[in-house]
Formats: sequence, C-alpha cells, structure tokens
Amino acid sequence: MAVLNKIRQRSVFLIVIIALALFSFVLADVIRNGGMVSQKSQNTIASINGEDIEREQFARQVEAYQRNLGPNASTAQAVNMVWDMNVRQKVLEQQFEELGIRVEEAQVKELLRQEMGNNPNFTNEAGMFDENKLREYVATLKSTSPEAYQQWLDYETSVGKSAREQIYFNLIRAGVGATLAEGEQAYRFANDNVDFEFVQVPYSSVPDSEVEVSKSEIKNYIKENSERFQTEATRDIQYVHYNETSSVEDENEVKVQVEGLLDNKVEYNAVTKANDTLPGFKTTKDLETFVNENSDYKYSGRFLFKSNLPKEHADAIFNLNEGETYGPYKFGGAWNVSRLEAVKQIPDSAKARHILVAFQGSPAGQGVTRSKSEAKKLADSIGSVVKKDISKFGELASAFSADASNKDKEGDLGWFTPGAMVPAFNDFVFENNEGAVGVVETQFGYHVIDIQEQTEKEKAVKVATISRAIEPSEKTMNDLFAEVTKFELAAKDGDFVSLAKENNKEVKPVKEIRPLEENIPGIGAQRRIVQWAFEEETEVGDIRRFDVKDGYVVAQVTAVNKEGTRSVEAASATVIPILQKQKKAEIIKNKISGSTLQEIASNQGVSVNTANAVNRNSPTLPGVGSEPKVVGAAFALEQGTVSQPLSGEKGVFVINVLKKTDAPKLESYRPYAAREASARRTTINNDVFEALKNSAEIEDNRARFY
Repeated sequence: MAVLNKIRQRSVFLIVIIALALFSFVLADVIRNGGMVSQKSQNTIASINGEDIEREQFARQVEAYQRNLGPNASTAQAVNMVWDMNVRQKVLEQQFEELGIRVEEAQVKELLRQEMGNNPNFTNEAGMFDENKLREYVATLKSTSPEAYQQWLDYETSVGKSAREQIYFNLIRAGVGATLAEGEQAYRFANDNVDFEFVQVPYSSVPDSEVEVSKSEIKNYIKENSERFQTEATRDIQYVHYNETSSVEDENEVKVQVEGLLDNKVEYNAVTKANDTLPGFKTTKDLETFVNENSDYKYSGRFLFKSNLPKEHADAIFNLNEGETYGPYKFGGAWNVSRLEAVKQIPDSAKARHILVAFQGSPAGQGVTRSKSEAKKLADSIGSVVKKDISKFGELASAFSADASNKDKEGDLGWFTPGAMVPAFNDFVFENNEGAVGVVETQFGYHVIDIQEQTEKEKAVKVATISRAIEPSEKTMNDLFAEVTKFELAAKDGDFVSLAKENNKEVKPVKEIRPLEENIPGIGAQRRIVQWAFEEETEVGDIRRFDVKDGYVVAQVTAVNKEGTRSVEAASATVIPILQKQKKAEIIKNKISGSTLQEIASNQGVSVNTANAVNRNSPTLPGVGSEPKVVGAAFALEQGTVSQPLSGEKGVFVINVLKKTDAPKLESYRPYAAREASARRTTINNDVFEALKNSAEIEDNRARFY
C-alpha cells in the first residue's frame, strides 16, 4: 500500500518521464530515417506545382509500359516515357482546372460515336453507327472480363482527356495569328533578292597556335552568357574495361574436344562388362542425333548453296564427297567440323502461294474453334479441289486462309529463297517441281501449297556440322577476376591512369553524366554505374568495380559538378572555339587592306566570288554555305557600296553590292499573313506544353528510385 501511495503522489512526475521517453523514441526514429519528411521522400517520386506523384502508382505505370514495349526495352526507357506522360498530364490538368475546361458525358459519347463510326461491329444494316450495339459490347465486357472492361473505362477516360486538350489548345490557337505587316515581311524575305561580290578570308587561315584563350576570358564569357551555361548536377568518370576473352589454352581445349568426336570410341560398359565401340562423327549413321547431342547448335538438315557456307571454308566444304568430313575449322567464335551428307539439284528461289487452315490453339488460330483433325480434313478437301481445278485456288484462299497478309491476294507469297520458310513448308517447295500442289503441316496449321514458279536448279549440299563455342574457361575467368581485383585495390591507393597504363589498359573518360542517364559510351547501358556516381557518399576519387555483360569495369569518379553555372573546365570545349573565332576575326580584319575587292583578294591570297539572287530566307553563299549575317548586311547596304570587314560563320567577309531587286508590291499581303499564322499554329501544342513545363515547379526524384 505504501508503494501505491508513493506512486499516486508522484503521478504527474511519472507521466512527464514516460512522455519524454516516448518523445525521445520517436525523435530517434525520425533522425534515423532522415528527418520529418523522410516518409514523403520515400514514397513520392515527383512533385509538379505542389502535386505529388506517388512512387507506387508510378511503378505500376512503368511496369505496364515495359510490358507494352517488349523485352528489348530497358527500365530507364519506360521510366522516361512514364515521366513525360505524367508531367504532361499534370501541367495540362492544372490549366484545365484553372480555366474550368470540362468535357461532359454527352461530349464523350459523341466522340466515341466518331471514333467507332467506321467499326463494322457497331454499325447496323444501313452502315450507320448503332449506339445500342456499343452498349451491348460494353455490358458484355463488364460481365465477362473485368480486365477488358477496365481497359474500356481507361479508353473512355483517355477520350475525355484528349477532348479537353483539344479544347484548350484550340482556345490558344484561336489567338495566334500574323499581322499584314508580318505577312509583308515574310513576302519580302522570300522574294527580295540581292546580287553581290564577296571576298572570304577563312578563319582557318590563322593557325590555332596564334590564338591563346585564357581561363579568365573563358570565365568572363560564361559570366556574360550565363543562361547558355546553366546545367543540372553532373558527374565525370573514367573507367577501364576488362573483357572476358578466351585464352589460347581455352581455344586449344575446345579444338581437342571437337577432334575427339570424329573417330569411333571404345568405352567400357559396366552393365555388359564388355567394351563397346561408339561411332564417331565420321561413321555415325544417325547424324541428326549425333549433332544434337554434341553440338551447341541444332541439326538443320537443309540443303545449302555455296554462297550460304562460311566464305573462307566454302570451297573445301562444297567440294567434299558424300560422307567426307572437313575440319576442325574456326568460324563464328567456335570450332566446327562438317560432314557432307547429301548433294542435290534444287532451285535457288521459288514463287508459291498457300491457304493456311488453322486450328484451335495454333498461333494463327485466334478465334478459330475447329480441332486439329477437323483442320486436316478441311485442308485435304481443299487440296483435292485445287488439284482438280487450280483456278479455284484464289477463291478458296479468300474464303478459308488464316493468313490475313495474303488471303486477299490469292494466297500469294511472292518469291523466296531456301530457308526463308519453316522447314516442312520449305522442303515441300524446294524438293518438288513447279506446278506441284500438296498439303503440309507446320506449327501454324495445315498449308495447301501451290508451287507456281522455280528458277533453274543448281547444286546444293546438305551439311551436318558440329559447332562448339570458344568460351573462357573457369580458370581464365578466375584469373581475370584476380587481375581486376588487383587493379581495383592498387588504384584506390595509387594513380588510376598510371596503373592502367602499366597494365596495358585504355582509360576512357566520360564527361557530364546526368542523373537519369543510362548509357555510358563504350559499354552501353550501365545504369548501376550512374547511380553509384550520384550516391551522396560517393566522392571525387572513389573507385568501384562493376560486373558488366562481357567482363568487368573499374570506374573512378573524377568530378562532382553541382547544379548551376557550368565550370570553366566543363564549358571550355564550347567556349574556346567561340573565343578563338572572335580573336581570329580581329587578326584577319587588321590584316585586310585595299579599297576594292580585287585588291583585298590579291593581298589575302584569295579570290573574288559572286552570289546571285540571294534572299534572306535562304542566305547561302556558293562555295561557303549559310551566312545569314553577311546576307543581312548586303540588304542593308546601298548598291555599289563596299562593306567594312564582316565577321561571318566561316570567316571574315568583305562584300560589294552589285544589284538589289525588290519584289513588286502586292495589293494584299493577307495570303502571306495567313501562311505565317498557319505555320505558327502547327507548333502550338508543343510550344505551349514546353512553356508550361519550363515555368512549372518540378521536383524530380526519379534518380533516387531508378
């Protein structure tokens, strides 16, 4: 009781202690997870004008895009496409809300009517759109396939979004035009002409060694043109690439293995307790089985022309006698040995047509309910009809063929060469004569084939080939790993470039990698390397080894470039040529002397050229290229006037205006104004979106998750 009384007396004190303990626990968890906003930062992939895009929603969209793009598309490609879609959707929807743009259900229905108006599934006997048929279709989807119904709802939503976009852009487009003065200017730019003589002293006439650009000059240029040199955060790296390649020992080992397959082998049979003689490649009677069991590539069994054989070995293989072997020979990164199986005269190309009878479950059998046996029966029946009357082939192809690509062309496949079709189809066409008709089964169904034409027959050979790829052995890969690891450890304490040189490895620098880039020149898609370079704990000089498809990469971060104005070093490649050109222009101008073009040309060792009928829309000088500043100056000068030296794109010019021809005045410049307005309107959608995107406050966290 005494203890309970003491607790009651100190209850307020105990509550405060417990509250502080709980607060410290929560605070410690917050600090451990990166602050109060960490939960949001972990779940938000972007914020656009204050509107968040959740990571989970974004990930689902990326997954769906990857499925649609197919196996060859990378995650980065899908991420960028989904990002562009979301940014567009958010910035435009915010505009729609601000302006009160709505699309009502009736409008969506009308748009669907327009979209579906030509679909025969939703038209009546008179060929008119039938809304009841569309309703029935949607009701069927809803009751039979929730997934398809959801796709339909998504489609309806996309139609509504498209309609809102169209209204929005049409509103802006209506306010875009061109004045009559602008129309006249467009007319003048296209039709006023000028003829002039010119002398060009190219910038290349001044050696680069005569022009020095200092670091301070580059810095001043960047400062004066800072808008041109704004950049996001980037990283510079350098790397060496270690390829997994086979050693000479690996090659010889594979060659020995292939040689060991040629002759018969004697092996002890533990079951019979006697020696068995196993046939080798030279003597086996079952070549197909032997090749399939011993080769990295399956037996083909096709007849080949000389041109189809490996070029360096074609003569030797093509001239073998039946049963003879050739090899081992090296081709396509493998050791091979070939045996001539048969020789035959076949055409090198043929023209045929077919009727494909598909069955349920076959690749071409979508929507087909007939069984395989029913398909064979139908194909045999069609075959019998066309053998008796070949003129019916086209009609039957149109009625029964499952090959939509040619059923309306009487089943015509055109000309093709041996090996272009699946084996059974190929064998029938090239092993029978012109005019033959037959039924062949393939994985696609039953084909009724008519061989229409064949070229002259030539010698072809059937060659069985055992091929063993030359690959690095486990020992070679272990040796490579040890070599890479040794370099990685040494480079962490030494000079990366010097060590690479000692190891006969080329150092490849990569400048200004952006956070969301995927490809690295020389090694392709390497998103993991980019992510590592941008990790908060990664510093200049850090080194890491990465496994890549064909070996290893050891990379080093050489620069961490923060967001903002580019550094002098990063901008030098852009700025130095500009400043060199400016300095060369001044040097050339100071050298130019003479009162006529002929004198100037003589003094500078160049010639006088003429440009005729040049206009401001196409400011091209013969033998030089586009020079808009020079042409603009020509229009500003009076006829017969020689200009001062002008700095152009490719050199310093002095011009003498020979003739200026103004296009005749028009009664109205309205057609030109209308043309200008139309040209401006064609880019409205893209221009407006880019302007909205540039003015939006966008927080992009993609690099944190992908």
